[in-house]
This record gives sequence, C-alpha cells and structure tokens, in this order.
Amino acid sequence: MEIGSSPLFFLLALSFVFAFGAAQNSNPTASSCSNRGNFTAGSTYEANLNTLLSSFSSITANDYGFYNLSVGQTPDQVNAIALCRGDVQPDVCLSCINNATTEITSVCPNRKEAAIWYEVCMLRYSNRSVVGVLDRSIVAGLLNPFNVTDADSFNAALNNLLPDLMRRASSGGSLRKFATGNVIDPVLQPIYALEQCTPDLSQEDCTTCLETALQEIPGCCGGRRGGHVILTSCFVRFEMQRFYDEPTNGTTSNSDDNNNMSRIIIAIVVPVASVAIIIVCVYFFLRSRKRKEIVETVDEEIINPESLQFDFGTIRIATNNFSDENKLGQGGFGSVYKGRLSSGQDIAVKRLSRESGQGDLEFKNEVLLVAKLQHRNLVRLLGFSLQRTERLLVYEFVQNASLDRFIFDPKRREQLDWEIRYKIIGGIARGILYLHEDSRLRIIHRDLKASNVLLDADMNPKIADFGMARLFTMDETQGNTSRIVGTYGYMAPEYAMHGQFSVKSDVYSFGVLILEIVTGRRNNCFNDRDNMEDLLSYTWKNWREATTVNLIDPALRVSSKSEITRCLHIGLLCVQENVADRPTMASVVIMLNSNSLTLPMPSEPAFFMHSSVGSDVSYSSTGYSSRVNITTNRSSDEVFPLAKHVDSFSEPFPR
Repeated sequence: MEIGSSPLFFLLALSFVFAFGAAQNSNPTASSCSNRGNFTAGSTYEANLNTLLSSFSSITANDYGFYNLSVGQTPDQVNAIALCRGDVQPDVCLSCINNATTEITSVCPNRKEAAIWYEVCMLRYSNRSVVGVLDRSIVAGLLNPFNVTDADSFNAALNNLLPDLMRRASSGGSLRKFATGNVIDPVLQPIYALEQCTPDLSQEDCTTCLETALQEIPGCCGGRRGGHVILTSCFVRFEMQRFYDEPTNGTTSNSDDNNNMSRIIIAIVVPVASVAIIIVCVYFFLRSRKRKEIVETVDEEIINPESLQFDFGTIRIATNNFSDENKLGQGGFGSVYKGRLSSGQDIAVKRLSRESGQGDLEFKNEVLLVAKLQHRNLVRLLGFSLQRTERLLVYEFVQNASLDRFIFDPKRREQLDWEIRYKIIGGIARGILYLHEDSRLRIIHRDLKASNVLLDADMNPKIADFGMARLFTMDETQGNTSRIVGTYGYMAPEYAMHGQFSVKSDVYSFGVLILEIVTGRRNNCFNDRDNMEDLLSYTWKNWREATTVNLIDPALRVSSKSEITRCLHIGLLCVQENVADRPTMASVVIMLNSNSLTLPMPSEPAFFMHSSVGSDVSYSSTGYSSRVNITTNRSSDEVFPLAKHVDSFSEPFPR
C-alpha cells in the first residue's frame, strides 16, 4: 500500500510522524499483591480502604508529588503513600494517582496490602506502617530487547552515571529524592537515566534501596538500549532516548566533554532538520491549495470530519462544565464524562488530556477511522470538538461500563449467567468480523481486551477504543511495525515479538477474551494448588486432561456444559501459536452458531510456559511498560525470567 494512495492514508501517516509526545499509561507498569492477608467483603477494613482511596480525589496538589494518608484505627487502619515521578506536573500527577485508586483493588482484590506502578506515579497501601519504612522487595525488571552498538563503551558510561545519580537522589530533602542525568559515551551512544526514592526514606535507606536496584541491572538489562528496575521503595530507569521532562531542580548530569559533543551533534542535526521542515512546510502549502479537491475525492464511506464537529460550548453545557458528578472514568489520555444534549440524547465525552502528545494520534485515528463505522457491536463515534487546546471525542453513551468490571468482580460477575456471557462472546465476534470483512474498510483493532468491550443496558457488547487501530486495503493481509501498542496479555506472539500484525492478531486477542469470559480469570498469573499458573497454560493443561469443569467460573450455574466446553475449544483454536492454524473471524462466527460443525483439535497455545510472572504486559509509544502481578516478597531470580521468556518490548518511540 502506498501512503499517498488516498488522503486518509496521508493523514494517518502524518499522525505517526508528528505524534512525538508521550502520555502517561492507562495500564499499570507493574503491580504487587501481597500475601500478608486478605480482607472480607463488607468488613471495616474494606470500608476504611474505600474511604482512603476516594480521599485522594480531593487532596490538594503540591509541587513535589508525594502524599500519605491514613484512615481508621488498629487493627483495621489503612495507611497509604502515593508518589509521582519528579518531573511530572501536579495536575498530571493527581490524574495518574486517581487512576491508580480505581485500578488497584481490581488488580489486587481483597488484599490488605498492595501496590501499583504507572509510567509517572505509584500508589501503595497496607495495614502496616509504610511511611519511612524501607522495602527493597524487587517488583519488576523490564528491558528493551534491542542491544546497543558497543556494549563495553555503553556500560562503562552507564556505570559512571548511575552511581552519581544515586548519590544526588539520596541526598535530596524530605520532599523529593529524585535525580536525572544524561551522558554520551565515546562512540556517541546517548544515555538518559532517572533514579527516585520515596522521599520519606532517610538518606541511608534511599542509598541502600538504589544500590539494590543498580545491582540488578546487569542481569536484567546489561548491554540493552533501555532498562527499568522497580523496587517497592525506589526505582531506576535508563534509555537511549529522553523519556523524562526537564527537571525543575537542576538535576541534569553533563560533563564539559559531553556538552561539546552535544554541540557537535546539534550542529549536524539542526541544519538537516531545518531542511526537512522546510520541505514539509512547502508540501503542506501545496496540499492546502487542493484541500477541497481532496475532500471531494475521499471515498464516501470515509466521512468528512468537518461534518461531525460539535460546538465546544454545546458539549460544555451537556456535561455541566465537565463536572465531577458527570465523570465516568479516568484514562491515560484523559477523562470521560456523561452528558445530555438539548435533544435529550445521552452521550459520553472523552476529554483528551492537554499534556497528552499521543492524544493527537489518538484523535485523528478515531475520527478518521471510526466515525462512519456503524454496527450494533461497535461503540459509535458521534463527532468531535476542537477549541484551542481542547480536544473532545463524542460517543454514544453505553450504560453498563466495561466487561472487565463484571467478569473480574466477585459480586458483579454473578449478574452474568451463561446465556448473557454467550451473547457477549457472539456479539464481540460479530463486531470484529465487521471490522475485518464486512465494512468497506478493513480495520485491525490491535487492542481488543475486556476493558475495551462496553455493555449496554441489555448487556449487548460494543467494541470501543480504536485509537490503536490500523487500516488495511481489502487486498492486504499483513502489516509490520516497529511501534508495538496494545496489551501484552491479549497480544499475539508474532506481533509482540516481530511487529507483524494481521486479522489473525485480533483473532488471538478474541481467543483470550473467550477464555476470560468462561473462567472469570484474568490472563495473568494466579495460584492453583500452590503452583503459579497463567490462564493459557492452565486452560491447556485441563483441556488435555479432560478436566474442563475446573475452568468454568464458579459463579456460573452451569446449564450447558457442552456449549461452554465448545467455547473453550474455540478459544484454544484462536490462541494457537501458528498464525495459519487460527481460524478467521468468519469461521469463528460459524463455529459459535452451529453446534453440528466438527471443530479441529487445537495445538498448544502461544506463550505456553510455567512462569512466576504474569503475562499481561502493556505497551505505549513511550517505549515499553508492563503489568507484572507477583507477590511482594519474590526474589529477583523469580522476576527477571520475564526478560528471558518475553523478548518483545518495542524500541522507545523517539521524540
């Protein structure tokens, strides 16, 4: 496919070229669910925890990004600390923390002690005292799969930079223990690094924590272009691309030689970049003269965005000036509000964050690709609004939130009997089939997961969030990318490892969804009779041993075991490692609707392995991040096999 074959493709290409900003992740980077005790539903501890988490929404922003709260009395007292990365602005900080408060109890249900990390913040709570207490438990070690050109030179420069940052971070005050710095090694390999402790630690404890983190780097990320080691009380990260904002407290680390080298590089890069910008500007000028002709020649199935534009004032009135009472949720790229138009129509409005550089890409992608798609199992985009820095996406309102809020919730899952779950599976399948084959556009969603399936008042599923979708021409079958996006637990292996995606990538994600809907389990690690299992290996083991009854969600009152077993069979067919062996969505829909059709035997699923690390790893344009669910006290030997089994992080997207 040639980029210039249509205005739509040209605009999509420009979206990727100019989307250099980074946004905080809506998915956690890591989480730690302690085994030190559970609380029961309706208990005093649960009430105190809910009060504490909701209190974060009303805290006053400060300039140093550290907060601690406590609610209740011993033994039901809940203590919490929240910390944002030292380079993050206060409003972005609070947005991330509020996102963490809504996610942590879902990731670690009923735990008396838990912690969660995002790209720019962390949240930790416990029934024990946590303020001023050093905890060196290793939570996660993440790496960039690409090697540096000269490992010896790179490692020597890194080994000089990190101890210096450790000293400066640990010597910080009681409000912030944070340092950043960058160097360029002798063969012109740049290194950017960041180190941070929770500021309640003493200088000695912060040094001890960071020393532990630095000791893990050779085993985790030696010779790699990037690495990220997270401990409960501190973390260290380095990259070959700048991933942090300019700090306000003067924490850069450049020698005179490095500054001279930087000037040389700037002297070379700036003229080249200037010529490129001039060429682009001339091209835009010429293209703008033909804008009307372009709009007229766009395929009628692709809508003219201007015809969908809402007046910003109309949306502001509909949402009561984006009031907290109308707020439905908080995501990585902004907030979602319920609104009502003067016509009486209910709407959902995604207000993209002003700090979200990736929001431009999301915005253009969703408006251009989704506005004209109409199917009962897709969330319909009604329009958008632009005013100065405000960017709004207006959707139809879907009453029952997302699927993950039901199937992973111990109470709400009971509302989903098998008849409803089967209807949800079939509806998702029909929605994906429409994207792949039945619309005039062939669209690969690339981020199918339970949280991106919404449920209407009648529990009909509607696929949402097309910000990561890719458009194919109808004769295309496969694409390649070096920018991996999506959620790893749902991500096909050929895409995660090699950047190859196709309709079969979505089929794999759909297979994971089926297994989650039937079992009521997330596709990550869990304990089964004192053994760590992941959902795919657990399903495969029970399938081979003809003990599929072990897989059925206990909340289900089983009325059709044969139908449930057939869905498990279809799910396993969809997650097979060999791309060619997976069925198309057209075949899946036929399988779901015809019990007389004989199904082929599935082969072993992709990523079938026994590992102590969960398999729900999420990616963003900032490079990589992961959701790792392990207990608090696991050793580094148990965490870092992630680097051995999953060599699939994308190279950080340059700014």
